[in-house]
Amino acid sequence: MKSLYTLTVFLGAFLLFLLEPLFAKMILPWFGGSAAVWTTCLVFFQCALLLGYLYADNLTRRLPPAGLTFLHIGLLLASLFFLPITLHVSWRPQAGSDPVIGILGLLTVSIGIPFVLLSATSPLVQAWYARNHPGKNPYFLFAVSNGASLLALLAFPFLIEPNLTSHQQASLWSWLFGLFAVLGSSTAWLSRKGPGHSKSLHKRGVKSQTPTSPGVKLLWLALSACGSMLLLSVTNHLSQNVAAIPLLWVLPLALYLITFMLAFHREKLYPRQAMPFVLPMAIALMGYAFYDPSFLQNVQVSVLFFGSGLFLGCWFCHGELSRAKPDAEHLTSYYLMISLGGASGAALVGVLAPRIFSNIYEFPISLGATALLALAILRPKGWGPKLLWSAALFTVVFVLTQNVRFNLVDSQYTGRNFYGVLTVTKEQTQAGEPYLALYNGVTRHGAQFLDPNRRMEPTAYYSHSSGAGMAMNFWGKQTIKAGLVGLGVGTLAAYGKTGDLFRFYEINPKVQEVAVRFFTFLGQNPAKVDLAIGDARLSLEAEPAQGFDFLAVDAFSGDAVPVHLLTKEAFALYLRHLKPEGILAIHTSSTYLDLAPVVKLLADDAGYPARLIHNEADHNRLISASDWVIVTRNQAFLEELQKGDKTRPIQVIPSLRLWTDDYSNLLQVFLPLN
Repeated sequence: MKSLYTLTVFLGAFLLFLLEPLFAKMILPWFGGSAAVWTTCLVFFQCALLLGYLYADNLTRRLPPAGLTFLHIGLLLASLFFLPITLHVSWRPQAGSDPVIGILGLLTVSIGIPFVLLSATSPLVQAWYARNHPGKNPYFLFAVSNGASLLALLAFPFLIEPNLTSHQQASLWSWLFGLFAVLGSSTAWLSRKGPGHSKSLHKRGVKSQTPTSPGVKLLWLALSACGSMLLLSVTNHLSQNVAAIPLLWVLPLALYLITFMLAFHREKLYPRQAMPFVLPMAIALMGYAFYDPSFLQNVQVSVLFFGSGLFLGCWFCHGELSRAKPDAEHLTSYYLMISLGGASGAALVGVLAPRIFSNIYEFPISLGATALLALAILRPKGWGPKLLWSAALFTVVFVLTQNVRFNLVDSQYTGRNFYGVLTVTKEQTQAGEPYLALYNGVTRHGAQFLDPNRRMEPTAYYSHSSGAGMAMNFWGKQTIKAGLVGLGVGTLAAYGKTGDLFRFYEINPKVQEVAVRFFTFLGQNPAKVDLAIGDARLSLEAEPAQGFDFLAVDAFSGDAVPVHLLTKEAFALYLRHLKPEGILAIHTSSTYLDLAPVVKLLADDAGYPARLIHNEADHNRLISASDWVIVTRNQAFLEELQKGDKTRPIQVIPSLRLWTDDYSNLLQVFLPLN
């Protein structure tokens, strides 16, 4: 029976945490490849975990063993009707719809019941074990659960994702869930003959608590909420400024789980004596790194730095949770409060914060809440720890006040929604010329001179020396139809002439608002301008062939890559909308990823030549360094590029595989640490 309990908990936890990145990646293309998709998914996962723990707590306390057995087996059998897991087409988002509601609804109807049953497995089986083995400590099964969860999270980006397509992953998961349903039903059936109601449970070797005390329950709630807030804040920060990929989703979640494992496996592993010294330093350094992004220059260091801070913060939260765990009689109530705290913290960061805050204030708030909770629990003594905690709290308050001051005083505009934070600032070049700049997070997405004589100069990634600029200049005085995936401030329209048509595709309605309100590229050029709001893939799929002479794809938010715009299916869609002699330009500039080889493979597969064009930055002219891969069969333009020696070679590693809607692997294109 002990082996059966262990195997059931292990497989349930493995499937639970394998499903999280698997299904989140499946729905990513439907919602524009936004990093906020994963944050919203985490909110659903935490809330579903709460429902699972609520189910386990109520059933073990209110139903006799036989009644619980038949109900649970019935629900496991009913959950098989959700297989194989797939996306419900009825929840495909429409233009203007709320993506948060869409994601939560899609997850609920697609995987809701299986996920809740998997969530209930660990506390339910622990309760059965404690009932059938009076006096034995059931918490070893919690360590088994966390170990299996960690294994699933690490297996997905490093083993499963690189070797299996999304459909194969979903099929494998569905078969394993069928096996789990058999194991879970067997465990429930064989556990029905226990001593009876859960109040017959006994404790042994577990520190006595007063679990009915509101103060103790509030402590469980607060510790769990702080850990969850730290997890989502760090994950959100990394995925928004690097890439919306499972690797950067699962690493913070894996660190979160490791702290659970260490804390609950053996209390002595929790270094409580060191926390008053190391935790304030971690909080202060994370706060400063968030305030000054130049403090960390590359993704590897950034992930290591924030990951270490997250690890220490969660280790404190979960170590104190383990110290406060009750006896086995109150086990399910304990897990219920932990899951309630996790869901509350996730909802605050993932759902509430984007609606009430104009900037990402939840990061310093999470750090501050953790610091105050640690001060209340650890009560550091001596001038050294007190000095460290004072510095940590000062840093958090400083970062928060500076962010608020910047939004209210220094910026021209700050707005936030599901797709991130947009900021318009007034700045000056080194030569003293004023200009307006648009930022998404920490990445500049466009700039325009305020001097009326220079306002229509193409800037940023669209200068005359850029790949996009060269393609536009190639047409000369010829009237053209141009398309751009990603609006920015509308800089491409600076090339517009009378009779031209420019059609922009933009998923974020706030970008359109800012481009029209603060910048004049769209309104002061003689060309006709159309705007299509919504995900570009969905918009282009719904439209007849546009016959573009030029189509640019520049929809990356900083270095966060919407992978669904760089697949074989997306490429075929672009070419369908392009004239035979048209020019396709893919913006591949990235601090962390080498995307040019990906585009070259796509071009080779489609039978098109591909050329990489790089231009250097010129800050006084507001020109940003950029890489554009030009894909075209227009021989005249290719010859022009060749004559001017304006292209660079694209090196493709032999193991790189063609990206499709069913397969992608960003691990292979990460740039080395500089």
